[in-house]
Amino acid sequence: MTVVKTKMDKNTIIGFVLIALIFIGFTQLNKPTEKQLADQKRYNDSIAFVDQSNAPQAVEANISKSAAAADSIAANDTTKAADTFGAFSVASTGVEKFYTLENELVKLTFSNKGGSICSAQLKNYKTHDSLPLILFEANESNMAFTLVTNNNRVLNSASLYFDSIAPIKKDVKGNQTLVFRLKTSGEAYLDFTYTLPANNYMLGFDIKANAMNTVMPAGTNFLEMAWSAKVRQQELGRKFEDRYANVEFKYMSEDIETLSESKNEEKELTTKAKWIAFKGQFFSSILISKDGLSATKLKSKLEGENSGYLKAYSANMTVAFDPTGKESSSFNLFLGPNQYKVLSAYDKGVDSKDELNLNKIIPLGWGIFGWVNRFMIIPMFNFFSGFMGNFGIIILLMTLAIKTLLFPLTYKSYVSSAKMRVLKPEIDELTAKIPADKTVERQKVSMDIYSKVGVSPMSGCLPTLLQMPILFAMFSFFPAAIELRQESFLWATDLSAYDSIYSWSGHIPLITEYFGNHISLFCLLMTATSIVYTKLNMASTGGNDQIPGMKWMMYLMPLAFMFMFNNYASGLSYYYFVSTLISIIQTYAIRGMVDEKKMLAELHAKRNSKKPVKKSGFMARLEKMQQEQQKAVRGKK
Repeated sequence: MTVVKTKMDKNTIIGFVLIALIFIGFTQLNKPTEKQLADQKRYNDSIAFVDQSNAPQAVEANISKSAAAADSIAANDTTKAADTFGAFSVASTGVEKFYTLENELVKLTFSNKGGSICSAQLKNYKTHDSLPLILFEANESNMAFTLVTNNNRVLNSASLYFDSIAPIKKDVKGNQTLVFRLKTSGEAYLDFTYTLPANNYMLGFDIKANAMNTVMPAGTNFLEMAWSAKVRQQELGRKFEDRYANVEFKYMSEDIETLSESKNEEKELTTKAKWIAFKGQFFSSILISKDGLSATKLKSKLEGENSGYLKAYSANMTVAFDPTGKESSSFNLFLGPNQYKVLSAYDKGVDSKDELNLNKIIPLGWGIFGWVNRFMIIPMFNFFSGFMGNFGIIILLMTLAIKTLLFPLTYKSYVSSAKMRVLKPEIDELTAKIPADKTVERQKVSMDIYSKVGVSPMSGCLPTLLQMPILFAMFSFFPAAIELRQESFLWATDLSAYDSIYSWSGHIPLITEYFGNHISLFCLLMTATSIVYTKLNMASTGGNDQIPGMKWMMYLMPLAFMFMFNNYASGLSYYYFVSTLISIIQTYAIRGMVDEKKMLAELHAKRNSKKPVKKSGFMARLEKMQQEQQKAVRGKK
């Protein structure tokens, strides 16, 4: 038994050795070549790209890899170019050339490398320091598409050279057309067509393929698109300008949303977007898609205070694409001012379902405040500016028109306050007889007197409340009105920025953060008139004897607003200054019109009259509440 066992062990060992030798030999014979390994690597990269096709980092990585590959290939190294770029190897090298589309409003420069815009200038505007207003240049903005070939190449249009297939065409209407063609080694090609209409900020952009289905994977029906841009600081007050710079987007429905303007934020959209706006305070770049933008990921990042930029934006998405060339992928790119009438013009004559609503990127206020701006303030502003160029005078005329319109309410408010003021000595005399702890009884005495003479405490408040929508609407309108930009009036050189009469360098804790390193004169005038009007108004209403602390609160509010408005648009401070000054004048005028002794006599006559005084709804509800309160007190006793 032992001999047999030893013999079997030897046979087993020999068998294992032979199997191992056969396996090693088979492995060596079937070892892939270097070319096969390279092909497999490209295939794996392509699969990884598809799996992460919606991730911004994947798009950025593909752009970097493709650009690095293009830079590393020598012009005469056609073999390596063919291996890396496949059918697009003919577009992997070239000489960068620039082309210009220009009309009365914009000057756009294009590069054949990437076939995209590399510079946009708005010809009718300047920066705050009188330099040409450039929205972006080549190193500040990028728009590119990822191209996946049917043999596993993953390329990016930004690293490929396009050909201009014909000179820039200009038709009889002044519309200019530039066509870039991305060629392949065969008959397939991709055309980028840009059309700039005369006297328009809206650039047309179409992508049309020709037989691209022969070089792209079967079933391809979309392109990965990456768009990024940095927003330049264009205005004098960076902090104020920064408040109005953000990313806004509109879904295919009417919903419009924004990313935060005060912090870094990323957002992934769950449904298609109609357009995306890279927005500054007064100027924006807006990408509009005919068929919508899918799988969109947006990102907004704050830039350093001394960088010269406000924010860095990026958008990564997929767009519909027909590689056979039967259908074009159509876009528009708005490069222009955030001006209400300019943006609204793109919806004229358009069905409501097809409206772009670009004018909603202008922050006119929510709800009723936005309605007041759209249907009252903006039409009035456009009316006055139609025959007058001095915007300081225009603001004055608007203020006079609004104060005249509201004068009946102002008059009613003053008369109501005057009635309460002339009745106050009598009410004080009666309430003094009632212990201070019996507040309900004191209130009842006051309400009884008011009720008998037909005075409602709320009648003085309602006119003021009705004026609030206009005040808040103006708060939104002036900082957003590009018409005031770089318009001077008196000492203010720019009504859209602060009007500094004194400034200093260096950092002062709290002062610099909340007040700034300057003093705005219109802000000081606004504060001074507000304090005067507060004093006048408190005297008109008989003071705040019952709430002593309220008196100081009323005086502190104008001082708090001074800190807030010192960095705001001088046009807004100027409006509030003029409005408050007119209110002071109106108060003195009404005071001269109202005879308080005669008013008191009329109130006494009304109280002594047997004719019942009609109670207002407010007074009736107030009396009912007092009765219920008294009943509850008696119940407790």
